[in-house]
Amino acid sequence: MMTKPQFLPTTKKEMELRGWDQADVILITGDAYIDHPSFGAAVIGRIIEQQGYKVAILPQPNWRDDLRDFKKLGAPRLFFGITAGNMDSMVNHYTALKRIRTDDAYTPGNVAGFRPDDATIQYTRIVKELFPDTPVIIGGVEASMRRLSHYDYWRDQFRPSILVDSKADLLIYGMGEKPIIEVLKAFQTDTPVEESKKINQVAYLTPKIDKTKLPEDQFLVLQSFQKELSDKRVYGENFVAFETESNKMKQRTIIQPYGKEDLVINPPFPPLTTEEMDQFALFKVMTNQPHPKYDKRGPIPAFEMIKNSITIHRGCFGGCSFCAIAAHQGKFISSRSENSILEEVKHLSERPYFKGHISDLGGPSANMYRMGGISREICEKCQRPSCIFPTVCKNLNMDHHPLIDLYDHSSSCPKVNKITIGSGIRYDMLVTDNQELDKKFGLTLYMEKIIQNHVSGRLKVAPEHTETTVLQRMRKPPFNSFIQFYKKFIQINNKFKKNQQLIPYFISSHPDCSIIEMAQLAIEIKRSKEYPFLAHQKVPMSLPSDHVQDFTPTPMTYSTAMFYLGFDPYNKKKVTVARTMQEKRDQNTFFFYFKRENREKIRQILQRNGRIDLYQSLYQHFFGNKKKGGKVN
Repeated sequence: MMTKPQFLPTTKKEMELRGWDQADVILITGDAYIDHPSFGAAVIGRIIEQQGYKVAILPQPNWRDDLRDFKKLGAPRLFFGITAGNMDSMVNHYTALKRIRTDDAYTPGNVAGFRPDDATIQYTRIVKELFPDTPVIIGGVEASMRRLSHYDYWRDQFRPSILVDSKADLLIYGMGEKPIIEVLKAFQTDTPVEESKKINQVAYLTPKIDKTKLPEDQFLVLQSFQKELSDKRVYGENFVAFETESNKMKQRTIIQPYGKEDLVINPPFPPLTTEEMDQFALFKVMTNQPHPKYDKRGPIPAFEMIKNSITIHRGCFGGCSFCAIAAHQGKFISSRSENSILEEVKHLSERPYFKGHISDLGGPSANMYRMGGISREICEKCQRPSCIFPTVCKNLNMDHHPLIDLYDHSSSCPKVNKITIGSGIRYDMLVTDNQELDKKFGLTLYMEKIIQNHVSGRLKVAPEHTETTVLQRMRKPPFNSFIQFYKKFIQINNKFKKNQQLIPYFISSHPDCSIIEMAQLAIEIKRSKEYPFLAHQKVPMSLPSDHVQDFTPTPMTYSTAMFYLGFDPYNKKKVTVARTMQEKRDQNTFFFYFKRENREKIRQILQRNGRIDLYQSLYQHFFGNKKKGGKVN
């Protein structure tokens, strides 16, 4: 009989109860300690534990006082591992309009203020000061997405690799299970940090390298950070080189000069195999809940949101311009076996907090499970950022039958009453005029399965915009693809006598989106309610306020590069950018055109832009207040 999992120790007393004088590794995180597979620090902690090491975790230490939190566990025997948490700390702290957030979903009681700005840098500097002889390894989303030089939107600054500002000894990027195991092996040698620098998926700073002797088929040398600072165009060229490299199945080592040092980023490990994904599904060795010390501080929203969900795959081949998933998790899909997932379904169904409803079986995109290239040789030669934009790749196996089987088999678990799919669905893979392809990959069958059994009244999809110029910049399909999906959604609802809503997500202020495109978006959304195929239907498209957002430039994305540069780094063409907070607020207003209080504001905005005709198109007949000729007052 297996023993019940214990939480990793978080205090000196908890270490002593285990008979420890010292931990081998101490992990510091900006999140509360939630011992669940969805939280990176807990996963890495359990991986280290499985390798036979003593690991303690220090969640949300106080950086404002005398730093006693950082001292209370002492120094680890091997190294400190530091992460800002599951989110970049600046995204966690500030809205797209740079307002300070009053909440933090990764903190008990949803209370803000328990981690610093630039948490990875701040934590590392403190640890380096207190324990100068102990190596520090940084990782997680913040470190991963700032491993190269990058634009910081919140400070409006172009910044170096996070290794430069933090002075960490090593950076692990991406999903860290395989790299951390290899790092632990390196720490069994006499020169652990130097040995760790030979491992895939790590980055580090080193004294200048003689680049004239580096073979081009193994190394990509970027232009220096100093050149990027003096000329934005250099950053544009570097971005194209980096993104093109990261799209490859087999990548080269990347080197960028930084004064007297060079930044070295080793290529990533290959995508995890199904066997490896099953190995790293740690639900059986975790408590799958927050640490009990938070019981009196209130629930942790991030845990409440995912506690009844299961991750079935990782990676995304969608390639959206504004998304950093591929730069962190990779473009190629790694999937768990059905047996492993079903085992977790059963495990979840027996947890005290489970009430019969699994809220998600998904990943970055719900319907990419077990998908990938039909011919590996073709994938090895490909550099496309997306397998489905501008068109679906003919080499892509997008068979939905394994997902359909998984849903059916999971639903048969005795204590499971309902399974809904909370992850976003890539609808552009589900619409085709090719009936043979539809049947082969089970596209309509998947939609029917989802709508009939796995939607709790609302299905979420992300067209993001309506206008072609903006969608092309986003690397998203034309809006007509969404309309095609919308029609199909209605037909299937009618077939099964359902009355479900389709909830589209939209983004304002994306590069190449101006006030004109936002007005046209509002007109299109209004017009959509009058589409012929919607006549007499009870399944309208809805636009709730929490499903629209303002574009936030985050490090390492194509969209952020365009925002910073003011032009497309691939073709050097100028790109419209909403830079001021007022411009961003004005664009966002068009999502709420239907509110009476916004009508005059929108009129003034469009008048300033010389397009009062769009105002008339938008409000014609809208409030039932019109003059002869059909024009609004």
